[in-house]
Amino acid sequence: MGVTQAVCADSKPLVSIVSLRPFLVALPVIGLTTGVIARLSGHETWAIWVWTLSTLPVLLALLTDIVSSLRRGDIGLDIVAALSMTAALVFGEYLAAAVVALMYAGGQYLERFAERHARREMTALLARVPRTAIVHRNGALDEIDIDAILPGDRLLIRRGDTVPVDGNVAEGLAVLDQSALTGESIPVQLRTAEAVMSGSTNAGDAFDLVATRIAAESTYAGIVRLVEAAQASKAPMARLADSFALVFLAVTVLIAGGAWFWTGDPVRAVAVLVIATPCPLILAVPVALVSGLSRAAMHGILIKGGKPLEMMSRVQSLILDKTGTLTAGHATIVAANVAPGRSENEILRLAASLDQVSKHIIAQTLVAEAQGRQLPLSIPTNTVEVPGEGVEGMVDAQHVVVGGLSFVRSKLAKPAALRKPAMPGAVAVAVAIDGVLAGQFTLADELRDGARDLLLQLRDLGIARVVLATGDRREVAQAIAAKLPLNAVRADLTPDQKVLVVLSERKNGPVMMVGDGVNDAPALAAADVGVAMGAKGAAASAEAADVVLLVDRLDRLLPALRIARRSRAIALQSIYGGIGLSVLGMFAAAFGYITPVQGALIQEVIDVAVILNALRALKDGPAPTGVRPA
Repeated sequence: MGVTQAVCADSKPLVSIVSLRPFLVALPVIGLTTGVIARLSGHETWAIWVWTLSTLPVLLALLTDIVSSLRRGDIGLDIVAALSMTAALVFGEYLAAAVVALMYAGGQYLERFAERHARREMTALLARVPRTAIVHRNGALDEIDIDAILPGDRLLIRRGDTVPVDGNVAEGLAVLDQSALTGESIPVQLRTAEAVMSGSTNAGDAFDLVATRIAAESTYAGIVRLVEAAQASKAPMARLADSFALVFLAVTVLIAGGAWFWTGDPVRAVAVLVIATPCPLILAVPVALVSGLSRAAMHGILIKGGKPLEMMSRVQSLILDKTGTLTAGHATIVAANVAPGRSENEILRLAASLDQVSKHIIAQTLVAEAQGRQLPLSIPTNTVEVPGEGVEGMVDAQHVVVGGLSFVRSKLAKPAALRKPAMPGAVAVAVAIDGVLAGQFTLADELRDGARDLLLQLRDLGIARVVLATGDRREVAQAIAAKLPLNAVRADLTPDQKVLVVLSERKNGPVMMVGDGVNDAPALAAADVGVAMGAKGAAASAEAADVVLLVDRLDRLLPALRIARRSRAIALQSIYGGIGLSVLGMFAAAFGYITPVQGALIQEVIDVAVILNALRALKDGPAPTGVRPA
């Protein structure tokens, strides 16, 4: 949740104030300029009125923010800025009040602009949610709103449609892509009366579904509610500078009050408050964080604001989904077994040529593999496809059969040895030519290249625990985990169980969750930092996440973490430097060496120094010692 969103949720009047932020920045600029011109022209009274009127709207907005924050139990550095502006106006230091108003309004506008800009390119929440469905009514097909679907209704699910409600296959065979729900990349085949989860995508021919639940009670709607609940339960992180607020506020009031008490001069207290105005912190911290956001975007990493960037720098536990995250998210040929006297490429060429007539995802995988090897594909003839089973036809005057083991076995002139793949989660595709077994391909969703080295490098960056959390079967998850340096494996998980894994890992420190499917969205929202594989992932995961990897490369986590830690380190340097210089200035003001206006100008010099330091976050720093290059 962005800063602006969090504030607006607590106070409706603040909505209009937030929308006036550009005006609140422009007003002090105009007021300062006009007032200086009026003073130089000898119109002191006009200058006082102009500076006062340009300060009051900023002070009013600031006081509104403070009241809203106090209602939430937050005490921030804004109180010091309010004290300095109020004291300057009360004791006649109008120019100093206008300068402080400009510094504060500028810092607030920058912070809110960063939050809005970071989220601007995101897609709408759960863009895949179907709005209508095709239902059989009175011997005809009728398109209705999904909220009007009742249990027992017979729906037509066309190729490519997202299943709107939970139900059962009415008859025949349904080929469904459930990767968005379970993370499993290979489509499942469901037959008559078998249950279908809403949110699945029809990857095969059209079929009829008998609804068993209304839309509001179906699986997909439940995931939407989980995302909303997880986002609402995640407490917003306070601004980095505000963690120093109480101590700095106490020191400021003590020095200002002491100066007034010992000297009897209220102007000295005003000077202390003006030079104590935490504009270096209000300005420099968002500058450092926005610079980090910009640098991350150059690496294909969209971070939705400064708060996720701050939290990412402190992550201790990493939870990874399997499909589309640790693995490529689509099946590829991992093994081939061809008959003696035949070549793998020729068998693949014939199989892919025939599979051009099929839209089955496995058939399209073979076609893509053949095209990737630049094999010349022929045009098949006399083709016959059995949905979900296989296809046969003529290719280059040869009778070719491609499909599952049982389908191809039934087409052989004589029995042949066909073996199921030993690899968990893999799929076997057999090829027969002229009634003789020609070969067999094994397809699986393989581990991404460099995944093991990546996890080792993440450990070098300070990630203490790495956990695999997937909706896949346990044997599939364990086969992947055997190749990786993991601390734990959690398999057969539903979306709500993934949320529980995230919550249980919190005992070890801030948690980062990485995923790409709709089933990952609740866990991404519940994590301290949710990272979505946005290049190919679902809109739901991209919306729920705090960070989106715009390129389909898991190794982008390395620069993301480095940038986050460097940006936070630079922000802390700005805080320490700004506080140190401000404290020195406060003592000088308390002893009468600095007037309120001089204090405001000195504060501007401090602003420039810490902001220039903050801008270093725009550049990549050296890799931490011991970290392997990405």
